[in-house]
Amino acid sequence: MYRVAFAEGDGIGPEVVPVAVRCVREAAEGSVELFRVDVGWSAYRSRGSSLPRDSLDAISAADGLILGPLDVGSYPPGDPGSPSPSGRIRRALDLYANIRPIRSPPWSARQFDLVIVRENVEGMYADRNMHAGSGEFMPSPDVALAVRVVTRRGCRRILRVGFELASSRRGGLALAHKANVLRMSDGMMVEEARSMAASYPGVRYSEALVDALAYELAVDPGRFDVIVAPNEWGDVLSNEAAGLAGSLGLAPSLNAGDSFAMAQAVHGSAPDIAGRGVANPVAMVLSAAMLLEWISSRRGDRRLLEASASIRAAVDGVLSDRDPGVLTPDLGGHGSTSSMESAICSRLARGR
Repeated sequence: MYRVAFAEGDGIGPEVVPVAVRCVREAAEGSVELFRVDVGWSAYRSRGSSLPRDSLDAISAADGLILGPLDVGSYPPGDPGSPSPSGRIRRALDLYANIRPIRSPPWSARQFDLVIVRENVEGMYADRNMHAGSGEFMPSPDVALAVRVVTRRGCRRILRVGFELASSRRGGLALAHKANVLRMSDGMMVEEARSMAASYPGVRYSEALVDALAYELAVDPGRFDVIVAPNEWGDVLSNEAAGLAGSLGLAPSLNAGDSFAMAQAVHGSAPDIAGRGVANPVAMVLSAAMLLEWISSRRGDRRLLEASASIRAAVDGVLSDRDPGVLTPDLGGHGSTSSMESAICSRLARGR
C-alpha cells in the first residue's frame, strides 16, 4: 500500500483536486491510500502558516503528493510559508525536475506532443534559490537586486532527465538558453548540454536562444519533442505551449526528485472562476496520473503504471467525444467540473 498526500490549495483547488483524488482511488483499486494535508490559505487561517511544519513532515513521509494550485504571493507578511509554499516544498524535498507534457487536443488542426523539462530549484526564483534568506533584496528604497543561481550539478541533473526522456520518446532534445548575454550562467548550461549530448548518440540535440525558440514553438510546435530549459525560461515556455494546446486546464506537471515527486497542474488558483463549478479538472487529473507512473517506475509496481494509463485513456476518451454538455467553458463547452468528473470516472469504470 502506497501513501499519497493531497492538499486542495486555494481558489479552484478545492474543486479540481477532489476529482484527481477520486480518479486515483478508482484507478488504483486499493493500492494507494490518500490522506489530506493542509497547505495554502486554509492552513494559514487555521494554523498561522500556509505551510505548517507538520504538513511538510507528513508530506515528506509519504510516497508522493498531489498539490492543488496556490495563490502564490498573496499570503500576509510574516507567513512562514510565504511567498510560495510549493516552492518551499520543492526546495525541501529537492524536486529539481519539473516535467510538463503538453499535447494538443484531438480536435486541434495543429497536432503536437511535446514535453518541457524545467529546472526547478535554481535560477531567478528568489523563494527557492538560497540556502537561507531570499535571493531578492533591496539595498535602498530605489534599488532592487535579484540573484540568479546556476550550478554545474543543477545543469547536469536536469539535462540528464531531458536526455533520458528524449531517448524514450522520439529522440529530439532542444535546449532553450540566453547564453549570448548570460554568458556564465546559461553558458554553463550550454557547455554541459553539448558535453552530455556526446553520450546520447541516439538523441538529436539542438539549442536555441529562448526568444527564438519561443517564436518557433508558436509557429510550429510539432517540430519539438523534448525542450530543456533553466527555471524561468521553462516556466514561460510551458505556459506558451499550454496556450497553443488551447487551455491551461489541459497542462499537467510533475515536480520530481530522486526519491520524491509532487503532482501539481501548471495552472494557478484562478480566483476569477473559483466557486463557480466550471474549472477544468483535466490538468490536475493528468498530474496525478504522472505521479502514479513515477511511483511505479521507482518501486517496480506495474499496478500503478496500469492505473496511470487507465486515467490517461479515460481523459483522452472524454476529450475525443467532444461533448459540449460535458466539456468546461475553457474547452468550448457548457459543462462543469462535475460533468467532467462524471464522464472521466464513468470511462474509468468501463475500462476496469
